[in-house]
Amino acid sequence: MKPEHFPTFRALIFQEKARAVYARLGEAYGIRKWKPRRPPLRELISTILSHRTTSANEVAAMDHLWQTYGSWEAIRDASVEGIEKAIQGVNWADRKAPYIKRMLQVISQERGNDFHLEVLNNLSTEEAMDWLRSLPGVGVKTASLVLLFNFHKPVLPVDTHVHRVSQRLGLIGSKVTPEKAHELLPPLLPRDADVYWNFHLNMIRHGREICVWEQPRCEHCVLKDLCDYYNTVVRSEHSMETHKKFSATDVSA
Repeated sequence: MKPEHFPTFRALIFQEKARAVYARLGEAYGIRKWKPRRPPLRELISTILSHRTTSANEVAAMDHLWQTYGSWEAIRDASVEGIEKAIQGVNWADRKAPYIKRMLQVISQERGNDFHLEVLNNLSTEEAMDWLRSLPGVGVKTASLVLLFNFHKPVLPVDTHVHRVSQRLGLIGSKVTPEKAHELLPPLLPRDADVYWNFHLNMIRHGREICVWEQPRCEHCVLKDLCDYYNTVVRSEHSMETHKKFSATDVSA
């Protein structure tokens, strides 16, 4: 290995921290055996529907879309207006409907109605990522979810919870975008689909239950000693409150 390929001391510190986070969350929430949760194309379209939409509304919209048309071919051949009406429970249905129709058209044209996306099994991770991202409406998060959840490829999806928790922990900087985080977070962990899958799921659960957006429940967090946010913001606030109490006591005395 050439010297420039050796990890820097700083990189090793971040790797050690990320692996400690993985281990702690695994102890708290469990380490599961990988399994696909739904068919690849349904995963793909459901993820597009889920953007800026609650999970319940995404599921309801996907179910209604399928109940309305009953096959990928029928959805492909439907009008944009019809698709939009079927998914109207999600935010930005008017933007998502054209993406869904055009995506199915492209898959038909390029892959001969391979609606199971079997082609992705035969592509390298990089090739599969490039092909998915070439589809209308598919960004790096959506492509990563499909590749990890359906094809067991070693990629790490970064959703809003993974992004927020990673920033608070200090695994990525406060100005790092979700797109950039897809480049920065994976090298911190072993390049293994099972590791990425469990890290993704456990970070999401932690973000939903403990490290919530508005008022994180730091008192219940198993990562406090590893967390930049806790050690700089929360502990500082506690110190100020304690100082005020002592000051008030001194004045009254």
